[in-house]
Amino acid sequence: MNRVKNDIFAGVTAAVVALPLALAFGVASGAGAIAGLYGAIILGFFAAFFGGTATQISGPTGPMTVVVATTIATFPNDIATVMTVIFLAGLMQISFGIVGIGKWIKYIPYPVISGFMCGIGVIIIILQINPFLGVDGYSSIIYTLTHLLDTFEKANYEAIIIAAITLSIMFLTPNNVSKIIPPALIALVAVTYFSILMNFNIKTIGEIPMGLPDFVFPISFDILKLSTILTLAITLSLLGSIDSLLTSIVADSKTKTKHDPKKELIGQGIGNMVCSFFGAIPGAGATMRTVININSGATTKLSGMVHSITLLLIVLFLAPLASKIPLAVLSGILIKVGFDILDYKFLKILNKISKQNLIIMITVFLLTIFVDLIMAVGVGITISSIIAVYQVSRNTQIKTARSRVSFDIDIDNRDIQIIKVNGSLFFGTASFLEDKLEKLKNSKKIIIDCKNVSFFDISAIFTLEEIIEKFKSKELEIILVLRYRHKRKILSVDTSNVFKKIKIYSNLDDAINYIQKYEMIK
Repeated sequence: MNRVKNDIFAGVTAAVVALPLALAFGVASGAGAIAGLYGAIILGFFAAFFGGTATQISGPTGPMTVVVATTIATFPNDIATVMTVIFLAGLMQISFGIVGIGKWIKYIPYPVISGFMCGIGVIIIILQINPFLGVDGYSSIIYTLTHLLDTFEKANYEAIIIAAITLSIMFLTPNNVSKIIPPALIALVAVTYFSILMNFNIKTIGEIPMGLPDFVFPISFDILKLSTILTLAITLSLLGSIDSLLTSIVADSKTKTKHDPKKELIGQGIGNMVCSFFGAIPGAGATMRTVININSGATTKLSGMVHSITLLLIVLFLAPLASKIPLAVLSGILIKVGFDILDYKFLKILNKISKQNLIIMITVFLLTIFVDLIMAVGVGITISSIIAVYQVSRNTQIKTARSRVSFDIDIDNRDIQIIKVNGSLFFGTASFLEDKLEKLKNSKKIIIDCKNVSFFDISAIFTLEEIIEKFKSKELEIILVLRYRHKRKILSVDTSNVFKKIKIYSNLDDAINYIQKYEMIK
């Protein structure tokens, strides 16, 4: 019974924290405050019910809001197409969960994640400059920055006062107070009341409809837009998956439990799909809200569902009060969110990390802000992979050993070439082996000793095949020394029977004995 009470209390507390953020993210996305609220309600409930992290609170987040804003800007006045993007993103997340792609998220290099999160934080901060100054905002980062002078000329000083007070509350609220009442809620209530009291002429959220949302049929779009729709849907699904699973890891560390990544992605996907039917913006697992939920005593999925029900009751009965909230207040809250997203852990050690990691982080950071979110992650992973391949290649040794081998009988030609390969033989190192063999002269037989090779890939196998064929035309014989599992793998893909026609031994001594017998016969 105590567990149920704790979950209910934690869920209500999480809802109080989520309320101002849901409103702010809704407005920032361009879909409106009510879309943010229903995103938190719908996703929060279904992700908790079907998900694989017991204490996770889901709702609109910074990265997802940035992509939704881009989507709305791409398809203006076309809510059906926007919801199609969200529907497909949710469907993709479900497929990610079914195939178990969640376990691969942990292999994304940290500099990529750091550069991406810092980029998202900066995007949120920049996009809130205009609302902070009481001027209509733009969806484009570049347009916002290039029109700053014009924005400052149009600034509303009353909005600046409101935004500055909000930002001060967000940054300066003492920890002992913030543990009891979230600073965002303090700012939302106190500063809104202050603006009404002072009769400031500033822009507000406007009317928020009471009652349940209208139904939207998402699968309705122009087929010519399919490429753009799929690109945005993939971006949303990947961001939502990464965001949610990283939050799940944080929840695990706080609760000493283990989340189910498959169920978590399926739950997030179902929640986002349902959001698309009601014009709500999608989201993901929210780290701050999840931590507050856990700290408030949450232990089961009930807390996440109570969080959603609480928000629904607020929408149904208190919506008119929210209409008077100034946009400048929400901008102050979001600027603090942007600063919170910045990866200070990584930023503090920038002068101590390797040049490669620094290049990756800065590249992803700049691409995230000025180009494209998915491209940023893709380029970061590609650069990281190339560097990783290079490092592995450096650790793979391919040595030529021209040595006299002791034979039991006296023969004239006692010089043989032995190539020893230690490490991994794959696309990154196969060319090194080919270069070594090209330099060999005056030898009729070469032993390639791969006994200490831990990994073979198809590129290395095909390279070996080409080497054998090339050297055969020069009347030079290649003899391989392989582990049994590597021999079996090579023979299984030997469609041209190149490897079946050469000598393959399981150890170097047997290969040398073969040469010895050959010389005796000759």
